[in-house]
Amino acid sequence: MNSTNFAGGTNKSSLGIISKYLTLWIFLAMVGGIILGAVYPQVATILDAVRIEQVSLPIAIGLIWMMYPPLAGVKYEELSKMKQQGKALSVSIVQNWIVGPVLMFALAWVFLPDLPEYRIGLIIIGLARCIAMVLVWNQLAGGDNELCAVLVAVNSIFQVALYSVLAYVFITVLSAWIGGAEAGAVVDISIWQVAKAVFIYLGIPFVAGIITRSVLVKQRGKDWYDNVFMRKLGPTALIGLLFTIVIMFSLKGEYIVKLPLDVFRIAVPLLAYFIIMFGISFFMSHRLGFSYDDATTLAFTAASNNFELAIAVAVAVFGIGSRVAFASVVGPLIEVPVMLGLVHIARRASVMWFDQSGLPINRKITAAAIRKTGNKEE
Repeated sequence: MNSTNFAGGTNKSSLGIISKYLTLWIFLAMVGGIILGAVYPQVATILDAVRIEQVSLPIAIGLIWMMYPPLAGVKYEELSKMKQQGKALSVSIVQNWIVGPVLMFALAWVFLPDLPEYRIGLIIIGLARCIAMVLVWNQLAGGDNELCAVLVAVNSIFQVALYSVLAYVFITVLSAWIGGAEAGAVVDISIWQVAKAVFIYLGIPFVAGIITRSVLVKQRGKDWYDNVFMRKLGPTALIGLLFTIVIMFSLKGEYIVKLPLDVFRIAVPLLAYFIIMFGISFFMSHRLGFSYDDATTLAFTAASNNFELAIAVAVAVFGIGSRVAFASVVGPLIEVPVMLGLVHIARRASVMWFDQSGLPINRKITAAAIRKTGNKEE
């Protein structure tokens, strides 16, 4: 399973015409959204008038389209090979459901001990493991698309089963132990709430991707699908990303401009989280002998967060005007540029830490890596 092709239809050695200046486009989209929301505050009311599970319909459309091209590019017929990726799956579960939530919880308390609502917002983000934008970051960095699809599916199942339970444990129980009874907020998040959000933002594009590949491969063949159709469809994910960013930041643009200090207070622990989480996950994966594409996929899956679910939960439980909801919206404001920067760091690491076949330099080739190499040669 070689994932050398990603958004824009290029190989790992260079970022393609469309994604080459993605940093600039994302920056302009963020600034444009903030300015739009600050100059025309009524835009938020208009965009927020039609909703899907507490999230603005335009944002939902952008998120679904952003996820559809990467999921349409997954080689579902090869997912049976994931049986050999039990080690990667185990590492990912530890990184996502133990290390990630605990790290965000700790950083939220360290940096925001006096701002309980913002602290809760960060904890909600930390519990929402990524099932959306990681597909874009993974493609840009040259990760393994098939492994990423599997990890996204596993995270989705775990979120439905564990999100409400973990929210109660971290926000109500553990927070009360640390800061007293007044620090523990009662969070009423049902499993059905989370399941609906996961179905909308993952299920719809997942099903669409499976159907698209199944139908078109049968009609036109794999070669045409991978080298012609996906080269045209793939880059449109970035258009969905930019559209989502503009809409998302316009909804809270007025507050971002009015409360810059609050944004800064929220941004510091978030910045620390993304960098530390990515570093821990990437280093751990490298030391365990994973190939570059596997290590990259594991790192981005662990470091990214499901901001659409976090926003939906924050709005549903605490209200759209709450500080908890505001903190959840600031999340992607920090995550998007940081993840883009980490894409470039990962690609640089591919040259410094891995050989031309993608295996760790000066490391013993593990059984998983050997199987990986064998799969690529088939």
